[in-house]
Amino acid sequence: MGTVSRSNSIIMPIISKMYCSTSQVVLVVRRRPLMVGGGGFVVTNCSQKVVFQVAGCGTLGRKGELMLLDSDGDAVLLIRQQGGIVQALSINKKWKGYYDNDGLQKTVFSIKEPNACFSRSNAIRISTEPKTLHRGRKDCNFEVEGYFPDRDCRILDSAGNIIAQVGTREEIVRVMKSKDVYHVVVQPGVDQAFVCGVIAVLDYIYHESTRC
Repeated sequence: MGTVSRSNSIIMPIISKMYCSTSQVVLVVRRRPLMVGGGGFVVTNCSQKVVFQVAGCGTLGRKGELMLLDSDGDAVLLIRQQGGIVQALSINKKWKGYYDNDGLQKTVFSIKEPNACFSRSNAIRISTEPKTLHRGRKDCNFEVEGYFPDRDCRILDSAGNIIAQVGTREEIVRVMKSKDVYHVVVQPGVDQAFVCGVIAVLDYIYHESTRC
């Protein structure tokens, strides 16, 4: 298991520094069924204010495509499952996250699914584009450890530090008796939009609310 990073001084924007906080942040994720808003999920902070929304197939009408939106409903990130002949011949499916930069789509990160995504032992690999690296950072690779459907997984950096952790609080389980509501603890300096983009992909590959 990785160790939790305790540094409050390192800001790690993958998408934008506006989504990074100097203190630890607890986000609450609430899944929406397909018949309500086309599925996907809503992310709120500790004040119950919406900070992100994720639209999935039920909203967009396209399989293998997700959209991360901010609190105003504006697009932050487009996430697509890669297609084509190369993808069809590949053992691992790959996802790419894009943001709009002056009308041009720029790749932010890519996620490689494990050979058997329903195995609890297979890590999910994440890499970011070189242009998002900051001075002094030679490696910007991540992985997801644990099993998302159990609401027990972590995003680790290349040094093995936990940058974000998905879990279900006991009081939520007791009241809701379901995994439709869970929390994500994001460490200081970590890009929350990036974390929510990764969670959107996990939600899809494990056939949850973003998938038709």
